[in-house]
Amino acid sequence: MAQTNWAVVKTLPIGGPGSWDYLTVDPQTHRLFVPRSTHTMVIDAESGKILGDVPGQKNAHGVAIVPEVGRGFISDGGGDGAVVIFDLKTYATLGKIAAQPDADGIIYDPSVGRVLVVSGDGGTLMSFKPDIDPSAGKIEAPIDLGGKPEFLASGGDGKVYINLVDKDTVAVVDFKTRKVIARWPVAPGGSPVGMSIDTKNHRLFIGCRKPQKLIVMSTDDGKVITDLPIGAGVDATKFDRGQAFASCRDGSLAVASETSPGKFEIVQTVKTPQGARTMGIDTTTHRIYLPTAEFEPGSTGRPVMKPDTFMIVVVAQHAPQ
Repeated sequence: MAQTNWAVVKTLPIGGPGSWDYLTVDPQTHRLFVPRSTHTMVIDAESGKILGDVPGQKNAHGVAIVPEVGRGFISDGGGDGAVVIFDLKTYATLGKIAAQPDADGIIYDPSVGRVLVVSGDGGTLMSFKPDIDPSAGKIEAPIDLGGKPEFLASGGDGKVYINLVDKDTVAVVDFKTRKVIARWPVAPGGSPVGMSIDTKNHRLFIGCRKPQKLIVMSTDDGKVITDLPIGAGVDATKFDRGQAFASCRDGSLAVASETSPGKFEIVQTVKTPQGARTMGIDTTTHRIYLPTAEFEPGSTGRPVMKPDTFMIVVVAQHAPQ
């Protein structure tokens, strides 16, 4: 398999109001779940057709799906914080459970049978079973992390790894004891936000903003194996088939490969549109989906999105010529 033939292959024009954050792909049905501030869109990954739209959020951040119970879960960081539960077939809202403010990164961890959500402002890891009563259910006692979490990854063995963006560390939580058992510095990186994991080879891929680096870290001991230069404004990393990806706001998608045992290199930087800072990857088709929009020229600070220009950029591998 060629390692360096990634390219933007198409763009799905979606439109509609709202910003965006973490995109989640269902590799079984090839559906994209895209939080759009006050609502969450469900999109067919091939055609771009909008299949459903889950309303009623204040500031939606991410989606975890649990097909075994037919449910999806949206982290809503607005107000007091909540998790919105919806039906994966009808997209109807089933209920909303109270969380902590700034509910942000969310994943499902089958190894502990829990949906896991971090609260940035609360500095905690929250958890609940996916079959929770959507009207009367309550989250379990939050686990204090001692810092501001951004995103997280499951080791599949009861350990959970969480970026603490204000502490420049990864907090390791033993879910069995519900305690932080280690804190691993991400230096020479800093401000860690994106995180993904290669459970087979015991490695974390951590996207850092200050300085701009992709950190490869061992989950055995927290040792930094290597650090690689990436673009500005990284927000997500993904791992698939031996390669790691870091999506950056500046319009770059870094592709990293292990070129020899324990040695990683950026083998390609794919040019993407400005603002394509998060992504999801379909682990069956190996396509990457990056949400972004067009922006008003010359806007200072956070770019201003042009109305109705939201799109999904699709990156895939071309067969060698």
